[in-house]
Amino acid sequence: MAQATTDHETIRKWAEGKGGKPAAVARTHDDDSVGIVRIMFPDAKNSRHDALTEISWEEFFRQFEDAELALLYEPDSMFSKIVGRDTLEKRQHGDRAASR
Repeated sequence: MAQATTDHETIRKWAEGKGGKPAAVARTHDDDSVGIVRIMFPDAKNSRHDALTEISWEEFFRQFEDAELALLYEPDSMFSKIVGRDTLEKRQHGDRAASR
């Protein structure tokens, strides 16, 4: 079952434990903006990361906080989804259709 967190150390430890790295969607990333953040798993079988650019954890978490994001993840798998904290709150109150 998926868990949710905004804790930076939890996110970093979970991602790195699965071989994950902080990334940004390349078309949204430039010198002035980190853009849309993701966690990529470059060593995962069938993984596609052509559209992602590796960034530092510092850049990742700056954008993560600025955009008020949260991570949904499964501790024992590589499943993860970055969502808005408002979406997370709606889901926690039973709105399963909420997404962002």
